[in-house]
Amino acid sequence: MKAADHIVIVDDQPEICELVYNYLTGEGYRVSTANDGPSMRRIMQQYEIDLVLLDIMLPGDDGLSLARQLRAQSDIGIIILTGRGETVDRIIGLEMGADDYLPKPFHLRELLARVKSVLRRASARSESAKAPPQSAVFNGWKLDLTSRELTAPSGEEVRLTTGEFDLLAAFVGNANQVLSRDRLLDLARNRSSGPFDRTIDVQVGRLRKKLEEDPQNPSMIKTVRGSGYIFTAAIDAA
Repeated sequence: MKAADHIVIVDDQPEICELVYNYLTGEGYRVSTANDGPSMRRIMQQYEIDLVLLDIMLPGDDGLSLARQLRAQSDIGIIILTGRGETVDRIIGLEMGADDYLPKPFHLRELLARVKSVLRRASARSESAKAPPQSAVFNGWKLDLTSRELTAPSGEEVRLTTGEFDLLAAFVGNANQVLSRDRLLDLARNRSSGPFDRTIDVQVGRLRKKLEEDPQNPSMIKTVRGSGYIFTAAIDAA
């Protein structure tokens, strides 16, 4: 029988830590608390952690920087908690690799629903990670899925944000399939609906500028009106 999932709350407000700690332990989870990046890292060195609830406003390393570091190391579940609700923070949170975003103040039952959803997806990612292709080639481009690097037909490396890489990997892994925004959010480590829905359009636009000869008339990432997007390039796995 699997042990209860272990969650770390990273917030410099003791009252938030105590409130969430009491609620989630009451729901059967193992919970640890930290008030900054160094204390979070010490906990993660001691225990196998399944999910991090990460406040943006922290002393020292901010939550977005910590999210980027965590995502570079593993597929751990990440939910950003913040009092700021601007769209730009949601987009940056996605690009740093967060799975979900919950503005303060929040209802504990909504937090619980998000926690359960992210834990399910994190578990599914781990189960589906066995022996994936190491790279994919399309239209002269090469996407290295191990080093997370994109190389142009000219041989030049093209830099991608975490969010752009995850979205392109989702397209490459599901080429010639119409993918709704909700499905893309799910495939690219993100929640299935809600405040992130328009950020897919933003990131598709950014990918087109990097991949397409004419971003206004794309030949690879095409819009399917009323349905979502489709990646039409032929893929060669390596």
